[in-house]
Amino acid sequence: MPIAWSVYLSFFESYNTVTPTKFVGFGNYLDMLGDPAFRSSLVTFLAFAVFIVPTTFVISLGAALLVARTRVMQSFFRSVFFLPTACSYVVAALIWKMSIFSGIRSGLANGVLGWFGIDSIPWLSLADPPWYWLVIVTARLWLQVGFYMILFLAGIQRISPTLYEAAAIDGAEGWKVFRHITLPQLRATSTAVLLLLLINAFQAFDEFYNILSTFGTYPPYARPPLVYLYYTALGSGQDFGHGSAGAVILTLIIAIIAVAQGRILRLGDRGE
Repeated sequence: MPIAWSVYLSFFESYNTVTPTKFVGFGNYLDMLGDPAFRSSLVTFLAFAVFIVPTTFVISLGAALLVARTRVMQSFFRSVFFLPTACSYVVAALIWKMSIFSGIRSGLANGVLGWFGIDSIPWLSLADPPWYWLVIVTARLWLQVGFYMILFLAGIQRISPTLYEAAAIDGAEGWKVFRHITLPQLRATSTAVLLLLLINAFQAFDEFYNILSTFGTYPPYARPPLVYLYYTALGSGQDFGHGSAGAVILTLIIAIIAVAQGRILRLGDRGE
């Protein structure tokens, strides 16, 4: 079992081979937690998650509400929003890097800026200001909003119409209906969406690696955990012991956050 073997390997010294050579106990874990680069990768994840999770949640919910209200060509709009989900993260990252946010004088984004007399921006070659975040975040939003919109749309369609009819009789509308009927009825769906968004943020790799890497090299900034572990385990040193320890730490963090989130939002309560 790969997970069990990874946990086992994390307690050993293992360079250039997946066969354990020397037992080091929790030494690999202590090394990883004491490594500034690994801690920096966790900070990168937090910065990414703090923006991408609520932004995707709000846009997906808003799109679901708009589509649910549409009475004409609803299937068409569902398909339009969902289509990007079928696109590969690698392909999307390369399109964003080479066509939309390409270079200083080229690319769709700089072309649009040029129409307004604004100087071109080197989106990916500067760490200050960190324009690369705009490239990465917009690529991820385009890829995943449609999927979560479908989840919200399914939740909205399960809400009993009688609740809205009763609210209309009482004179409630707009924000009051959304706050007191729609949002509470979507609690289970919202919890699942938030959990999936958080896990997907932890697993960010393709867009970061394919957008920021150049000829096999990666800049020292904006390294999420999986990119860091990729270079640790599969880089020149091929340090599988420390790489496995980092993977276990990352898995434990995801599990703890998932359980805490479920408890906070009371996922699984009766009536959900």
